[in-house]
Amino acid sequence: MTTMPKNLTLIVVSMLFAAGCSTMHSATQSQRAAIEQLLISEAVLRSLPQDSDGILSIPQGARVVIDTSGISADQILLQRTLGGWLGQQGYAVQKNEDKADYRVSVIVGALGTELGNSFFGMPPVTSQLIPFSLPELALYKAQYQTGYVKFHMDIFELPGGTFVQSTPPFLAETHFNNHTVLLFFTINSTDLESAPRLGSVRSSAGKRSQQKNGQKYDLGW
Repeated sequence: MTTMPKNLTLIVVSMLFAAGCSTMHSATQSQRAAIEQLLISEAVLRSLPQDSDGILSIPQGARVVIDTSGISADQILLQRTLGGWLGQQGYAVQKNEDKADYRVSVIVGALGTELGNSFFGMPPVTSQLIPFSLPELALYKAQYQTGYVKFHMDIFELPGGTFVQSTPPFLAETHFNNHTVLLFFTINSTDLESAPRLGSVRSSAGKRSQQKNGQKYDLGW
């Protein structure tokens, strides 16, 4: 066998081996992946302080009605969560303005997720000369997901609609980062509580995670 056929054979075998080592999964089968939902919902919870002292000037026990405005379609989650928080602060949340003393207008500046990526390696390759494609070969790959919420409340006295106050902005963020090293080894870092993990069901004895200052690390191999 000449040198050129030998080299061609080695190249083809190497590509077949690389293709056989690839794994694929679908990120989600729902409208939003579970991690993305957690990023948003936990950011909303963290944006609300334990108590409203010094934030709201209306008296406790007052009847309030809530409305929200913003671009995000997830603002209904914020409205319901904020209603529970106001109830915990001693306010009576009403459905209709005619039964309320104050209207709390929630102005949602931002509510959603951001996604960033870093990659070092060979991207997926599709060739017309050979009847198969090469998968992505990542020496290092990172995906950064951040959940973010920012809003404030404008409060009006009813029924006249007299402006009472505008609160300082409420804001918070969460994150879930995934790192892949040498094709197979993965590390997840997150500040989410009970973030889901692809693969088999985790048991308490089989967890290989570390937690430091609220930061969780999950070794994915």
